[in-house]
Amino acid sequence: MSISEWKNRGNYYKFEGNSIFYQMNPSEKDTLLCLHGFPTSSYDYHKIWHKLSEEFSLIAFDMIGYGFSDKPKKFDYTTFRQVDILQALLKVMEVERLHVLSHDYGNTIMQEVLARDEERRLDFKIESICMMNGALFPETHRPVLAQKILISPVGFLFNKLVPEKRIRQSLASIFGKNTQPTEKELDDFVSIFRYNGGDKITHILIQYMRERKRNRERWVGALERFGKPFRMINGLADKVSGAHLVKRFREIMPHKDIVELPEIGHFPHFETPNETLEHFLEFRSKIRITE
Repeated sequence: MSISEWKNRGNYYKFEGNSIFYQMNPSEKDTLLCLHGFPTSSYDYHKIWHKLSEEFSLIAFDMIGYGFSDKPKKFDYTTFRQVDILQALLKVMEVERLHVLSHDYGNTIMQEVLARDEERRLDFKIESICMMNGALFPETHRPVLAQKILISPVGFLFNKLVPEKRIRQSLASIFGKNTQPTEKELDDFVSIFRYNGGDKITHILIQYMRERKRNRERWVGALERFGKPFRMINGLADKVSGAHLVKRFREIMPHKDIVELPEIGHFPHFETPNETLEHFLEFRSKIRITE
């Protein structure tokens, strides 16, 4: 599915005057929420969207500041506000129960959702979670050089001066050696990244990395205590959150269901969509047996 097709099939809803883009494929089946990461968008799921729609009623959205959603210069771009937007969307859609497939920053979003669940602040129930590559623990996060510069005091300058070639190189560097994106796919990533001035606020969006440190106990603790079905699908070749993340996860988390993809990088659902889909649907089959 092309970017234009994805955009044209989507919808918008208003949150505090801002337009939030969302994609859905409604049915009578169980609801699956797909969460994207930084600095990409819900389009990351386009390679597995059709197959997922055969099993689920699907919802995905672009967080504010990302993808086709509005990117206001003056907004409190925190994880807490992103979750406020998610909760508002699910309330509009009258979703009461859902399964979750999340990636990268989407994992952090889910950690805050789980914390709110413990505080009885949700209007919906989480039935299962499957997470893909993402820095769940601040002590294991290994940002690439571009991320280090963006989160630094000169990050706003980097936004203005970085050439497109550098953006493409940085993105390609976290893919697996044998699963590199094509030039067309890199064009798509950059196009969505820059849509409506998104590249001008990247240094603000990335501040969630600091939030992870400040809220480690809240977010790691909430994930640790999550008692419903959980699986991780992790590309081990990812230098940001690959094999070293899995090692730390096994050390401190009670969840043992981890699928390791040795030669895959940061984007399992993009680099090896069929294999990732197979592992996710097998996880779903396990849940059905116990229901």
